[in-house]
Amino acid sequence: MHQQDTSTEILTQAILRYAVERIRMDPPTLDGPKPEATLRAMVGKTINQEGLGGLEALRIFTDVLAPACISVDHPRFLSFVPAAPTEAATLFDLVVGASSICGTSWLEAAGAVFAENEALRWLADLAGFPSTAGGVFVSGGTAGNLSALVSARGRWRARQTDTTTKGLIITSEGAHASVGQAAYVMDADILAVPCEGPMQGQDLERYVLGLPASDRQRIFAVVATSGTTNLGFIDDLSGIADTCQSLGFWFHVDGAYGAAGLAAPSIRTLFSGIERADSFIVDPHKWLFAPFDCCALIYRDPEHARAAHRQHGDYLEVLYDGIWNPSDYAHHLSRRARGLPFWFSLATHGTDAYTKAVEKTLELAQSAAKLIEAADHCQLLLPAHLSIVIFKRCGWQTADYKAWSDALLAAGTGFVMPTKFKKETVLRLCIVNPNTTERDIQIILDSLL
Repeated sequence: MHQQDTSTEILTQAILRYAVERIRMDPPTLDGPKPEATLRAMVGKTINQEGLGGLEALRIFTDVLAPACISVDHPRFLSFVPAAPTEAATLFDLVVGASSICGTSWLEAAGAVFAENEALRWLADLAGFPSTAGGVFVSGGTAGNLSALVSARGRWRARQTDTTTKGLIITSEGAHASVGQAAYVMDADILAVPCEGPMQGQDLERYVLGLPASDRQRIFAVVATSGTTNLGFIDDLSGIADTCQSLGFWFHVDGAYGAAGLAAPSIRTLFSGIERADSFIVDPHKWLFAPFDCCALIYRDPEHARAAHRQHGDYLEVLYDGIWNPSDYAHHLSRRARGLPFWFSLATHGTDAYTKAVEKTLELAQSAAKLIEAADHCQLLLPAHLSIVIFKRCGWQTADYKAWSDALLAAGTGFVMPTKFKKETVLRLCIVNPNTTERDIQIILDSLL
């Protein structure tokens, strides 16, 4: 299994050939899911005592399994939050896998960690964080929010005389589900400030001061959102920072989707106040053109994270003299150097290219809103927020949206899923791919006729 021979060389060339062909598909095929029974019948038995051989396993993936996965980088994949990795980032992801790097510590991966930290520094500078800030790349927003909140609770508990008190997180009604999941995993309580739109600083303060004193004492973090997943709303970060500072709460900003907008000068002021956060996250695999999975978690003072997350063991003592150990800043030990593809693309293209790409998607979102307003059969429900556009097909009910969405995907035309706005089923476009065009948007709108 570990020997290099002729069959290994043949398989290597076949895999590389497939990877290069997939990267160069412009656009890729959209594809889509198939029932499990269908896949099982098409695949047959793949894992057995003798093995099928690499070429046959690759054929099964190429012919059966890959076409049963939706291509997230298709320019008309406009649901959820898509991805649009650069070719440089995707190619370097192959290098990271081939390099067998354990990105746990400086001892094991000094070069990789150095490069990741360079990419993190760019993000920290965009947010206006001090030169002493730092962090780590984790798998996604769920891991990033959880790790930041564990750090926040660690600081809070260090100040408590009774360490058995159950902590409390305050967030908004528009917060991502991962914040509630983090509270569940941590066995912490969570309360949401009632708000129809972005959470305002005065509403947060009023809500917190209206809580019983016993609850106020349990608050260890406030989570604001810079770009809600569904609607693209940005909370009042400056006002929330004022409240957190006056009441002594850890201020965390979930910018998994929206904080990529920091790279766009046209909307930079929308994020005013993020520079005062104690921590924030942004997912380069969403709107900063990196492959899955890649979330940047950055702390104003990394020492709080180190105190909460550093793992101890006799065999780990050799790591503690390292300059910077990524394992100290999130709930992980072993980790892939997942920030390297993002670093490589930044190093290859330069940060100006990222600014231009983000600005291009913002411009297209505004254009999409205008196309919807001009379409008699559609109604724009909100101005475009970041790169998200919310609208409805006039006269349709929930079943109509589902039937249309299913047919659109089955035809390979696009992937647009319905969502909810004020309890009504509507449509949502999320544009993060610079290759998406006005023509793509028009095709979607025409299909609604």
